[in-house]
Amino acid sequence: MSKLSIIIPAYNERKTIKKILQDVENVRLLGVEKEIIIVDDGSIDGTREILRKLPDKYQIIFLNKNQGKGFALKKGFEAANGDICLIQDADLEYNPNDYQELIRPILEGRADVVYGSRFVGSKPHRVLYAYHMMGNKFITLFSNFFTNFSLTDIETCYKAFSQSAIKKIIPHLTAKSFNIEIELTALVSKFKFRVYEVGIAYYGRTYEEGKKIKWTDGVKALFYIIKYNLFKNVKNN
Repeated sequence: MSKLSIIIPAYNERKTIKKILQDVENVRLLGVEKEIIIVDDGSIDGTREILRKLPDKYQIIFLNKNQGKGFALKKGFEAANGDICLIQDADLEYNPNDYQELIRPILEGRADVVYGSRFVGSKPHRVLYAYHMMGNKFITLFSNFFTNFSLTDIETCYKAFSQSAIKKIIPHLTAKSFNIEIELTALVSKFKFRVYEVGIAYYGRTYEEGKKIKWTDGVKALFYIIKYNLFKNVKNN
């Protein structure tokens, strides 16, 4: 039986953490065991207190202070024992029912990495900010120029990695914040992994509902695309 390590970085997600864990638990995957790893990134809203009461079946990593999504993800990747690693945000924007489609290309031996795109397919997508959509598409296009990928959504949370792929990536991760999405894509390109993309559902949040990413993160992304693609070297063994 294969094992799927689900990495959940969480920062101040008191209102949603119980629900997302329930949703992850409820997903039934054919022939796949689930390992759930939660990395609390120094939450101060009561999230940590909720996590401390969870049963031992969850692996929980508590960081002493907030250090960013990228740092939290690296800690989760390092702790994972699965054949596949998958990123799951602690909010309710992404639906764990998409797991089977995300991991299928890896299980079939066709892919090393799979991206879940919010911009392809016929699954439901909440209608929100037009400038977010345009910004995401521009960032993806700019990244594709350097990687020669044909991706439609590099800023997506849902990225799945084979064990061999993530082990190669981990030593090279330096991003601590939302720029982790840019760095992961650059590394995937440099290692010449086989990449697939599948359509996913998306239930976006408004800022009033707790969305954290800002327009300034989009501007920074352009800088990081240049940095990680042109000035980051790896040994592709």
